[in-house]
Amino acid sequence: MDFDLEMTDDLLSTTRAVRKRLDFDKPVPRTVIEECIALSQQAPTGTNSQGWRWIVVEDAKKRERLAEIYRMGSGEYLAAQTKMAQESGDVQTGRVIDSAMFLAENLQHAPVHVIPCLTGKPPEGTPIPAMAAMMGSIFPAVWSFQLALRARGLGSCLTSLHTFNGHLAAELLDIPDDILQVALLPVAYTKGTDFKRAKRPPASTIIHYDGW
Repeated sequence: MDFDLEMTDDLLSTTRAVRKRLDFDKPVPRTVIEECIALSQQAPTGTNSQGWRWIVVEDAKKRERLAEIYRMGSGEYLAAQTKMAQESGDVQTGRVIDSAMFLAENLQHAPVHVIPCLTGKPPEGTPIPAMAAMMGSIFPAVWSFQLALRARGLGSCLTSLHTFNGHLAAELLDIPDDILQVALLPVAYTKGTDFKRAKRPPASTIIHYDGW
């Protein structure tokens, strides 16, 4: 199979964390979400376990409550990040934090919230290799989901701050005790699709061959 490398590279390099450019007023058809989740099922997963579960929240009152839960965990964290960016003079990080604060204030307006989950919670003291295998079994699927959204004119942002109070989200959404929430993604069509590559250091500065 011959891929269009230019288009593929553009998709991979311009799928951004979208916050301020989410279109809160345009409905998102359920069929589009289901298409993107179906594509995410082709992602690799540890031991072929396929333990993915997806909670799609469309109900406005539940989205409002999820936003409240999100803000419980985001307040102190974002304040600390803002202070660090100001003290270091890191302008780019400052813009990202400003965008994150906008999302925290407006999360409830995103027409769809998607919570990717895994079946089975790790017990306390789970060794790092086991934790790595668990997270490595869900985040490739999450990224595939985000890429599929981008290809269809939608945007998303991978967040996890609601998990500080994940038990409240579990109560709200009747999530069983053995289900692990790993993130929350606001999903919406985007205001324009002209996203650009982010400024990153040359790859040569972060690569080590045959050792550190």
